[in-house]
Amino acid sequence: MDVVSDAVAVIRTGRPHAARTRRTAPWGLRFPAAPGTGFHVVLQGRCWLLSAGCDPVPLSAGDVVLVPHGHELALADSPGSELVDVAPDMDDSWVPAPDTAGPLTVLMCGSYQLDRAGAHPLLAELPAFIHLPRRVGRRTALNAVVDLLGDELDQRRPGTDAAIPALLDAMLLYILRTWYRDHAPRGAGGWAAALDDPAVGSALQHMHAEPATAWTVELLSRRAGLSRAAFSKRFTELVGRPPMAYLTWWRMTTAGRILRGGDDAPLRAVAERVGYTSEFAFNRAFKREFGLTPGAYRRLATPRHPIKA
Repeated sequence: MDVVSDAVAVIRTGRPHAARTRRTAPWGLRFPAAPGTGFHVVLQGRCWLLSAGCDPVPLSAGDVVLVPHGHELALADSPGSELVDVAPDMDDSWVPAPDTAGPLTVLMCGSYQLDRAGAHPLLAELPAFIHLPRRVGRRTALNAVVDLLGDELDQRRPGTDAAIPALLDAMLLYILRTWYRDHAPRGAGGWAAALDDPAVGSALQHMHAEPATAWTVELLSRRAGLSRAAFSKRFTELVGRPPMAYLTWWRMTTAGRILRGGDDAPLRAVAERVGYTSEFAFNRAFKREFGLTPGAYRRLATPRHPIKA
């Protein structure tokens, strides 16, 4: 798996949901802060994105907004419209508003359930909200998945219940890929620069694809085509921690995902899958990261006792 996919996979819990809502001006919806990651797509018409501390942002049909950290924001037909607090109903549809004679806006709104405990730093550095305008005249993958989602929500057919979560998962990955590729700031450090850097990006891919491999700084630097010192310096500057510290963190994060996922493999087998031949060393490293032994973590991660973010 690639780094972006892994970053999403390690904190995914439950099923994402989405629903359409039709609004005729004047209208305003305030989405309170929530523990998950929210998203909003303008399927038809226009509106404004309103967020504390930011100027109003105009949105047009096909625009996508991701709220990575669940911060409060609002959507409205005009920056001055009255706002009404909204929340999903039990059937995942938004409370309808009375129709008026104003211009029509159709929105797709929803959220991803994420466990932020141990979230990948790639996601932690995302801004309060991400706005990706539709690229007029270009058939991008993100445009395509938005169109498919809108179609599934508009006409429920056999297989819709399976199609919508899969399309929502794909949309999240396309949003992150598009933002990191086209919009993320590229300075002296940060994950956009790390993913772009041939040497550091290659090392990250190796660690993520093969966490059980006995990686060393020497081996990774040779794969990257750099001296050991140059590789270590560049990796630490861009990722924010030294190569071996990141590798240990990623191994423990991977082990946590395995244990949360209901895998009944013996702890020794889990340890081996993340690069530890000694179960004692694995237990010690895991407890240092999570504050619990692997066995205790597994017991608390059962559906009856979910781990809170």
